[in-house]
Amino acid sequence: MKLIKIIIFLFISFNTALVANSNDDLQYLLSEGEKLIFIRHAYAPGSGDPDNFDLSNCATQRNLNQEGIDQAKTINKLFLENHMDSSLVLSSEWCRCRQTAKYAFKNFKTKSFLNSFFSHKHAQNKTKQIKELKEFIKKWNGKGNLIFVTHYVVILEVLNLSVSSGEIIIADKDFNILARQKTSNN
Repeated sequence: MKLIKIIIFLFISFNTALVANSNDDLQYLLSEGEKLIFIRHAYAPGSGDPDNFDLSNCATQRNLNQEGIDQAKTINKLFLENHMDSSLVLSSEWCRCRQTAKYAFKNFKTKSFLNSFFSHKHAQNKTKQIKELKEFIKKWNGKGNLIFVTHYVVILEVLNLSVSSGEIIIADKDFNILARQKTSNN
C-alpha cells in the first residue's frame, strides 16, 4: 500500500507544473537561460474581441484598464528586482498584449504568430501560427530567455495549460513547464 502511495505521489509530481515559491526560485531558474517565458496579457476587462475589432485600431479592441496597467508594471518590477533577463521580448499584435509588453518591458517586437485565434474571424490562423511559433523556437539560438506576451488560447494550445491574466509560465525548449507565477488575484 505504501508503494502505491509513493507511485501516485510521483505520478502527480511529474504531471503538475511547479509553482514558484519565491522570486529567488524564478531568478535561479531564469539565470540558466534557454527558457521560454509565456506571459498572458495583463487584465483587459471582457472576453474575446468586440464585433467591430480592427487590429490596426486600439479603440476597437479590449485594452488594459488601470488594474491591467498596474499588473503589467508588477511584471516589470518582478523582472527588474530579480535581475531577470528580458532582452528579447516578443508580443502579439493585439493592443492589450502590446500594452502589457510596453509597461512590463519597454522594448519589444511584435510577431503575428502570437496573435489570438479565439474569434471565428481568426480561428483559421491557428495551425499556421502554432507552426510558425514552434519553428521560431526551434531556430532560436537558446541564449538568454525568450519572452512571449500573448493570449490564453496560444498558451493553452502550446502548453496545454489554462492561465490567468498576467500569469507567467516558464518552460524549456521542449515545452515542459518548469514554473508558473501569478501576478495578481485574477
